[in-house]
Amino acid sequence: MLILVRHGRTAANAGGLLQGRSDLPLDEVGQEQVRKVAEAIGRVDLVISSSLARARATAAAFDAPHNIDDRWIELDFGVYDGMALSVVPAEAWSQWRSDASYAPPQGETMATLDERVRSACSEVFELARSQTVVVVSHVSPIKAAVAWALGGDITMSWRIHLDQAAVCRISCDASRPVVRSVNEVLYR
Repeated sequence: MLILVRHGRTAANAGGLLQGRSDLPLDEVGQEQVRKVAEAIGRVDLVISSSLARARATAAAFDAPHNIDDRWIELDFGVYDGMALSVVPAEAWSQWRSDASYAPPQGETMATLDERVRSACSEVFELARSQTVVVVSHVSPIKAAVAWALGGDITMSWRIHLDQAAVCRISCDASRPVVRSVNEVLYR
């Protein structure tokens, strides 16, 4: 089983700010969220996370060996990192959502994110065939992974909602992934 866990809440999340590569810690609410999520999930065999502090702190809530894999790092929002969505120019936001080859200034394209996440998914799929693997990541890579599991492309990710510390489960015991759940909220 592959269990994708979005990191717990940070001050930027609480403030409604885009948070790409900025490396903010979990706030108190986020720390409580991840404690409850790890408790609800229970025993796992392996935890993989991005190197950002919010993902590493979430991964640390699980009692299992940890690996860092930056293919799971958040999309680089470039100059929009740390901004409220309402400040992002409407034309740029529209292009970002409709064109996977668009990158914000100094940022990353969704196509690039998709390529690295699909590569990571192919590897973790094999691991998760015989063990329970938790991947702690961020909203964009997790939505890309769900799109991969559904056989869709990266544009599908814009139609998936994920709360902070939400869980998605993907069964990996067949010849292809099977999505079991999306956006499970285990901390309420």
